[in-house]
This record gives sequence, C-alpha cells and structure tokens, in this order.
Amino acid sequence: MNEPDTLIDVRDLAVEFVTGNNAQRVVEGVSFSIRRGETLALVGESGSGKSVTAHSILRLLPYPMARHPSGSIQYAGQDLLRLGEDQLRGIRGNRIAMVFQEPMTSLNPLHSIEKQINEILALHKGLTGKAASKRTLELLELVGIPEPEKRLKAYPHELSGGQRQRVMIAMALANEPELLIADEPTTALDVTVQLKILELLKDLQARLGMAMLLISHDLNLVRRIAHRVCVMQQGSIVEQASCEQLFQAPQHSYTQELLGAEPSGDPVANPAGEPLLEVEALRVWFPIKKGLLRRTVDYVKAVDGISFCLPQGQTLGIVGESGSGKSTLGLAILRLLGSEGAIRFEGQALNGLSQHQVRPLRRQMQVVFQDPFGSLSPRMSVGMIVGEGLRIHHMGSQAEQEQAIIDALLEVGLDPESRHRYPHEFSGGQRQRIAIARALVLKPALILLDEPTSALDRTVQRQVVELLRTLQAKYNLTYLFISHDLAVVKALSHHLIVVKEGKVVEQGPAEAIFTAPKHLYTQQLLEAAFMAPAAAD
Repeated sequence: MNEPDTLIDVRDLAVEFVTGNNAQRVVEGVSFSIRRGETLALVGESGSGKSVTAHSILRLLPYPMARHPSGSIQYAGQDLLRLGEDQLRGIRGNRIAMVFQEPMTSLNPLHSIEKQINEILALHKGLTGKAASKRTLELLELVGIPEPEKRLKAYPHELSGGQRQRVMIAMALANEPELLIADEPTTALDVTVQLKILELLKDLQARLGMAMLLISHDLNLVRRIAHRVCVMQQGSIVEQASCEQLFQAPQHSYTQELLGAEPSGDPVANPAGEPLLEVEALRVWFPIKKGLLRRTVDYVKAVDGISFCLPQGQTLGIVGESGSGKSTLGLAILRLLGSEGAIRFEGQALNGLSQHQVRPLRRQMQVVFQDPFGSLSPRMSVGMIVGEGLRIHHMGSQAEQEQAIIDALLEVGLDPESRHRYPHEFSGGQRQRIAIARALVLKPALILLDEPTSALDRTVQRQVVELLRTLQAKYNLTYLFISHDLAVVKALSHHLIVVKEGKVVEQGPAEAIFTAPKHLYTQQLLEAAFMAPAAAD
C-alpha cells in the first residue's frame, strides 16, 4: 500500500534488451518509492542499471528492443508501464521532466535557446509568441543564466557547459513538474559549476516543492543533496538507506567499496631532477574579427603570460574551470597550437622550431586525452593503436615493435592478447589504459595528461591514479596533469598552478596550496571539491 505522500512507486521492475532470440536482463527486481519533495539518489558504477531504471519511468528506452518482463511504476493511480502513448505524452516533460547528462547532445544545435524552450511551452501550456518568450525569460532568470535577454537568441554552442546545463534545467522546469529526473546532471562540469548547479537544484526543489530522482556515480555530490540513497550493482539494488545512515554505516560490501574509492594517497616520492620543461610568459591569443573587412577588434586571451618550471620526475597539476585556458596551455606546450613566449624542453627552445623540426621531439612528449573512446581509432586494433608511434618514428624491427607493444600492455595491466581486439570491446577504464600504453610505448620523458580520469567511475579513477603513480616511480616520468578534479590532482601532483581566465592566480608546492590556499578563487575551488555537507531534512 502506498504512503499518502508517495509520488512514484516502483515495484519489482525488470528490464530486458532483446536481439534476435537472445534476451539480456539488465535490471532485475528493482523496488523503491519517491515521496513528494524528496530527493532519492540512484548510485552505482557505469553499467549498474541506474539510467535504464530511470528511463523506464518515462518509457524512454528503445522499445520494442527493450521490454519489461515484470514490474510496475505507479504514478497518480496509473501504471506508467501500461499507459498508452498519448496519455504518456501528457506526462512526459509536463508532470515528470528529465535533465540529461550531456546538454550539448540534448539541445538542438540548429535552434536558438528561446525557440527550444518556447516549443515546450507551446506543446504543454499552449503559450506562443510574446507570452512564451516572457515565460522563457523568466525561466532563464530562475536558473541563474547571466544576462538572460542576450541569451534568448543564442545557440547551444555559444554557451559554456554550465550555462547549457542551466538551459536544460530551465526546459525541464518549464511546466513546473512534480518529479525531476536528473541523470548525471553535473558529470561534465567543473567543481565550482557543479556546486552552483547543485545549489540551484536544491533551491528550485524547495521553492517548487518538486521531488527529484538523482542518478549519479559521484558520491560527493549525492551526499550534498540526497535524502535517501539506493545503491545499484549489476542491475539490482543492493542497499537502500537514508543518506546519513548510508554514509556513516554502509552495510553492503559494494557500498563500502564505492565509499572507499576516492583517489587518495600522496604523490610519488621521486627526487626533483633538472628542469625538464620551462615555460616563460606564454601567450595564446585568438583574434576576434568583425565587420565586412574582418578587422581584428579584440582578442580572446586564452593563455595570457603563464610561466612555470617543471623538474624531471615530478608532476605539475594545472587546475581551473572550463574556459580557464588549461587545455590550450597544454596544446601550446606540445606545439599543437601557435603561441608567443618561451618553451624549453630539456634545455632546447621549441618556440622557434618548425613543425618538421619539432617532430623528432614528439617521441619524448606524449599525450593522454580526456575521452578514451574518442581518442582511439575504432578502425584500428589495439596493437595497431599502441604501435602507431613506433612505426612513425621507425623504432626497431617489426618483431621488436611487437614485443614493445606486448610489454606496454603488460605495464598498464592488460592482457597482451587484447592487442588483436578493437576499442569498442573494452570498458572506459580499459580504453584509458590502452591510451596510456600508446603514450608509454615510446618511452617518453614527459606525458601530458588532459583530464584522463574525468569520464571514468570513481573506482576506475582510483585504479588509473595508482597505475600512473606506479609508472612514474618505475620510469621517473614527468607528468603535466590537467584536471578540474581536485581529488585526483591532490593524489598525483607535486606542484600546482591554478589558472583563471588565462592567467595563473596561484602556484607553488601542491601540498602547501591544498593545506592553505591564498587566493580566493583557489579557496572556492577547494571548498567546492572537498566540502560535503549532509542534505537538509
């Protein structure tokens, strides 16, 4: 029997995906309820069934390939799994709304923000013209979009990641839903932006009295906002408790593993060697051109006078929000972007060299990118991917190259036989290990790590951090580590620079900055990353 304040009641939910004669069950026997005004979190690693469960509520799965062999989802006296499409359309986006993980792929790139929100208002509220535009403006103001009047005509690519996510929240709230399903709403965002989005969701929930189903693998985020938590593993709920109880006394071994998966420990105790990389007054300015003659009227100062020195065997962490210039700085150092200023690698000036002259040095400077799936060619086997650099730089005979590929895969904890397989056959963590093997096989002195763990679950992040530390200790590697995840940065970095709007606002020994940050911006980053208050009652 449902409690009087129960909004959604999920009972014995099962989900199968059918291909031909095979049926794969991905969710089994899931039961939970959401009360009015409450935040329930579904947590677990990728593939645990969180999103499939949440998408079942609005029947957003790829039917008829997906099916529900058992279960019910009760809402307002109706079973959502058995409603007709017309009835369901009146609930979707109206009484129950959803915010998806990646706003860039959820927003239409061809339509302005105003048009996309107006469309929802027209569909469910019958609002058009000036009335719809007025309501859209109110929604943008509600979710804290700066200068909302100017943003009405903007397209998604003209907004930052945080602003795009705020637009998605505005669209979801357009019809004042009773339930908001937030599917990893802050995964791709900086820690300070995550905190702002969380505070926004909490504030809106209190003002509108709506319930929220939060899907996340980020327990730090869950601890801030959730009232109750369901932990999912391999399609089933293994533990369900109040947020306070779960974090203070987790019962299930998997919950304990998740809570203990925060990257921790100290950077490798490598002695600082001679300066390997020296950067002085580096600038990357992109011209802003306007008018018929495309005259330069101003510059976007992506990197504006940054200087540092990185010793051999050490890790320099570069932190800052999206748009601060972190990745641009890394690309400029590798001479993948034009720049002004001095870059010296092993005492050799790079800024005066042509691309042809830089090419032999690239073997010594390798890079591991953020998205392991996007950075690996789907048409090449793992062996071809890892060995590509060996072939380009003509390093060894074919037999020697094959052995180097095997050795590199063993170093990163992968079966050498996996070199005959393709990237899509591996998990995200395994793909990132392949990317590290590709960099490692050339025996470089410097590896640029550009957000290498941001797309991974916490347990996998911890494994990758341990791997990077092990490799650094073994080969005295030097890392340039770019990230907005300060927990990972703290576990790896000897030195730290904090970048804001293209400039360094604070730099020095990492331990000193983490212990006693001097600049207000650094303090805000650390507060957003490490402070985790329990949710209010």
